[in-house]
Amino acid sequence: MQPDEGLFTRQLPGDRFREQTDPVLQLENINVSFDGFRALTDLSLAIGVGELRCVIGPNGAGKTTLMDVITGKTRPQSGKALYDQSVDLTTLDPVAIARQGIGRKFQKPTVFEALTVAENLALAMKGDKSVWASLRARLSSEQDDRLNEVLRLLRLDGERYRQAGLLSHGQKQFLEIGMLLVQEPHLLLLDEPAAGMTDAETEYTAELFRTLAGQHSLMVVEHDMGFVETIADRVTVLHQGQVLAEGSLREVQANEQVIEVYLGR
Repeated sequence: MQPDEGLFTRQLPGDRFREQTDPVLQLENINVSFDGFRALTDLSLAIGVGELRCVIGPNGAGKTTLMDVITGKTRPQSGKALYDQSVDLTTLDPVAIARQGIGRKFQKPTVFEALTVAENLALAMKGDKSVWASLRARLSSEQDDRLNEVLRLLRLDGERYRQAGLLSHGQKQFLEIGMLLVQEPHLLLLDEPAAGMTDAETEYTAELFRTLAGQHSLMVVEHDMGFVETIADRVTVLHQGQVLAEGSLREVQANEQVIEVYLGR
C-alpha cells in the first residue's frame, strides 16, 4: 500500500534549509495552568520530519492539553512552540495553525452524517468556503485525483456515494483521517485513532500510519499498548504534565518510573 506522494504533501517552507535531523515541531519548557492546576510543567518535546511518535500516559497526564497547545486551542503561560523551525504556534489561532499544515483528529469521529463520503472529503478540501458553496463548487482534476487516492488508501472507494451516517464506527474514523489528508497536512495529531475499531480495522490503521510516516509527521496519543507496539519507532511517556521517559517502546517499558506510574507492574 503506497500512496502517490505527489497527491499529499507540499514542501514545508523550511525544507530547503533543513538538516535531516531538524524537527518539524519543537516544544520548549511549555507551562500551562488552569485555576492553579498545572496541566503542563516545563514540557519539552521534539518531533522529526516524517517521524511517527506515540505519546502515552495515564488519564490526566497532559496529553490532551499538549495537543491543545500545538493546535492553538490553549495558549501556554510560558514556553516556545516552534513549527517548521521558525513559526511560533503560540502567536497563532487554530485556523491559522491548520493552514500552516497541522491537522488534528479527535477521539470521537466528527463527520457530516447527512452527506456522502465524497462530499465530506470535498468539504474538507475546500474548507475556506461555506458548506453550500463547497457542495456547489466543482473539484479541479487535481483535487478529484487526490480525493480518489484518499478513498482508495482508506478503503472507502466502494463507499463514495454512501451517507457518512451509515458507515461503521471504524469507517467514520477512516473518513475523518481522510478529511485531514485531503488538506495535505505536514503534521497529523491523532487522538486514540483506533478506539472502538474491530481487530481488522485496528490492524489496517497501523499499516496506514506506517505508510503515511515519512510523507507526514504523525503524533499518536494512544492507550492501547498493543497498537503502540505495532506502529511506534519512538514513544514519549507523560506523567503529571511532564515528560517522564522517552525512547523505543522496549526502553520505556523497562523504565522503572514508567512501570510504577503507568504500566502497573
